[in-house]
Amino acid sequence: MGADASAVAATAVAAEVADAIAGSAAVALPPASAYRPAGTHLLADLHEVAPALLRDAGAIDALLRRAALAAGARILHGHFHTFGAGGGVTGVLLLAESHISIHTWPENGFAALDIFMCGAARPRLALAAIEAALQAGRVTLRSVARG
Repeated sequence: MGADASAVAATAVAAEVADAIAGSAAVALPPASAYRPAGTHLLADLHEVAPALLRDAGAIDALLRRAALAAGARILHGHFHTFGAGGGVTGVLLLAESHISIHTWPENGFAALDIFMCGAARPRLALAAIEAALQAGRVTLRSVARG
């Protein structure tokens, strides 16, 4: 294809893209004031946690269950796994409102926590319960409105 043919093809593609964009602009969107996210997704990194608190799958399971109930969530199922003697824990609670998951590294005093809840559940109450129990020296939090 010569340079002139390439330019014509590029112009045709650009025209198709412009038409597609113009067509999508005709879609009526609700006003921004009507926007309600489906839920809140909290991502928390908990640092400087006592290693013993990060090794006990049973205790972490119980903690996440208390946190879910404090947030007003309904627990459907939980699964927790310990990575050998003295190892970290990976666990998840499946909630009617979504989930809470945790991954721990006792050797680093670190836990990665993921809380996603929709409906009337209040994920920040769950986070507060977990933070209080694990007594992290430092917490980094990201909150994302989903939906």
